[in-house]
Amino acid sequence: MDRARARTRRAPLLPALVFLVVVTQLPFVATVVISFLRWNALAPDNRGFAAFGNYRAVFTDPVLRNAVWTTILLTVTVVLVSLLLGLGLALLLDRTFRGRGIVRTLLITPFLVVPVASALLWKHALFNASYGLLNGSLTWLWGLFGSDDPPQPDWLTSAPLAAVEVALIWQWTPFMMLILLAGLQSRPADVVEAARVDGASAVDVFRYLTLPHLRRYLELAALLGTIFIIQNFDAVFTITSGGLGTANLPYTIYQTFYQAHDYGRASAQGVVVLIGSLLVATLALRTVSSLLREEGPR
Repeated sequence: MDRARARTRRAPLLPALVFLVVVTQLPFVATVVISFLRWNALAPDNRGFAAFGNYRAVFTDPVLRNAVWTTILLTVTVVLVSLLLGLGLALLLDRTFRGRGIVRTLLITPFLVVPVASALLWKHALFNASYGLLNGSLTWLWGLFGSDDPPQPDWLTSAPLAAVEVALIWQWTPFMMLILLAGLQSRPADVVEAARVDGASAVDVFRYLTLPHLRRYLELAALLGTIFIIQNFDAVFTITSGGLGTANLPYTIYQTFYQAHDYGRASAQGVVVLIGSLLVATLALRTVSSLLREEGPR
């Protein structure tokens, strides 16, 4: 009777489970299978079982090693700078002032912009050497001092990776801000007030009360940001097209699949990247679980 009742309760979930398996797991299984094949569309006669050949090629490929380093550098820079800026903005919005709701809405807006539109905005409206806002501002500033020869750097050529990082920082700072602002607003107000009554300065309150309280939220924001940014493709593809040392792992896989037409090696690269992403996601889930456990009894 209990088993029949349990099956009855689970039966409505069966279509959703089947759909989930078909949409997510079958393509992954197909990718794993293809990763063990020697399959290049440019060499249709040389197709067969490659065993671990594709994986050996992945781990010995200097292009992929460079992509790994670029991905790490891009991710760490964007996450750290976004966290610092998000923390500063969260501390600002935690205060009461006139127009705080409008300011909060404006600060959240960059995160709501479509990633490709955000990348196009930075590439053409700001970084463009001929009509971009940055060089236009330099022209205006130099004109104030009577100079007709302002510097007009080509930002995308002189600092391509920094250009991608700036665009991503602009987009992801609001995400960090929202998480940290939620953490700030969950602080016990009576404890902070008692510390101020006892003569603690603003620096002391931040160092000994706010920062320890925000530790879990900082970890959560960093891990979630890392998961999303490590998979970023839009900014690299749109702003630099992977040139000048900006090709990260997703763009390298794109090149292997769509330009080199090496489906086997591209699938192996995807499996390796997925395993790395799962490790980071596991850390993120553990952090979320510990945060919920700590917040639960309150």
